[in-house]
Amino acid sequence: MGHGDEIILADVHFPSDSLNDTVIRADGITIQDLLMGILPLFEIDNYVDDSIVMMDAVSGDTLDPAIEEAFLIPIKKYAPKAPPIVRVERFAFYKRAKNAFAIVSTGELAKYSNI
Repeated sequence: MGHGDEIILADVHFPSDSLNDTVIRADGITIQDLLMGILPLFEIDNYVDDSIVMMDAVSGDTLDPAIEEAFLIPIKKYAPKAPPIVRVERFAFYKRAKNAFAIVSTGELAKYSNI
């Protein structure tokens, strides 16, 4: 991975294998735990407004705010200058996932927890 590369941390519902050829399995590990392990090693790009992106809920569905709040704990701890999380439409998120360096397929069960 280098400057400008993105990595997706995907929940168990995400179509990882059909979107990207590079899928890393992290079965049984939550996204919050992965963020705690990854963020001390990787800097978040503070030079773009959308360096932290999450999938938005589809029309008629709702988000659980506790998911984003849980992700903000490691983000604020290890990347206090990171820009706010940006929510993007589902298919726009899929497009980013197709172009990502890799997708980490996690054991995260929470809906709309892809980041």
